[in-house]
Amino acid sequence: MDVVLKNADDYLFESLYNKVLPTNVFDNRTSSLTADLAMTPWTPDNPYRQSLTLFLILCFGGWIFYLVSAWLSYTFSFDHEVMKHPKFLKNQVRQEIECAMSAVPGLAILTVPWFVGEIKGYSMLYDGTPQTMYEWCYLIGTVPFFLFITDMGIYWIHRLLHHPLIYKSLHKLHHKWIVPTPFASIAFHPIDGYLQSTPYHIYAFLIPMHKWLYLAMFILVNVWTVLIHDGNYFSHSDIINTTAHHTVHHLYFNYNYGQYFTFWDKLGGSHRQPTAEQYDAALRNNKKVWAAQSKDADTIELEDENKALKYKKH
Repeated sequence: MDVVLKNADDYLFESLYNKVLPTNVFDNRTSSLTADLAMTPWTPDNPYRQSLTLFLILCFGGWIFYLVSAWLSYTFSFDHEVMKHPKFLKNQVRQEIECAMSAVPGLAILTVPWFVGEIKGYSMLYDGTPQTMYEWCYLIGTVPFFLFITDMGIYWIHRLLHHPLIYKSLHKLHHKWIVPTPFASIAFHPIDGYLQSTPYHIYAFLIPMHKWLYLAMFILVNVWTVLIHDGNYFSHSDIINTTAHHTVHHLYFNYNYGQYFTFWDKLGGSHRQPTAEQYDAALRNNKKVWAAQSKDADTIELEDENKALKYKKH
């Protein structure tokens, strides 16, 4: 993020801050925060300024990336026929967008400290061009390793979010969309989204990774999040956690918690392979199938509510 921050400062924020925040803006030391700011020059390496800039980048960048990527997927890939499903809510697309847009600022606030830590040099991210065969092999090898390790973290966090004592207050909002569109990709409670993003941030502070590759993977993560909600079932993989697998997760709740692979679901006993309901176009939009899915979803939701009540009693 240091390169992103520097370019943002050079091309936008330096001049913006000079216009909006004159040098004497912090002269009135009415609080400890303004006192700290007054004693610290409002320069590009000021941590308060870096935090504010990163927040603005994450907010506006997040909104733009979300709207553009979800719209592209919704327009060119999403099967609009499923919007006739009985579990598709009235004005659902609008609700998904409103939920996602309102979640971004909270998610940005929680994420900023991680990026500030990276910029201050506390992470394991490194720079430079690999010079040896070993360095190139390590660079390439970090891609599957990054996906495998972060997938493990997301699996267990996602599964924990489905625990009856936590589910209703955090993760249930995202499962409001039983038949999701690409606009549901980040339509969740901001703390829910943040918790599922922590494996990516923790990874950068524990395992060496090239910063440009890390940035590329971070973008890929967000693209993948949109794709698994787009209703396009071109892949029938038993290894990759495809859109079909995630569709099963939204329909039947307690399966397929993984982000990229089915490995951890198989290991944890929560894997459910998609069937012709997802892969066969005729069955996918069959009203009898939809009715059965709706009945199953209602039954599972009621069972989960009963489990939550039992946990609270004990």
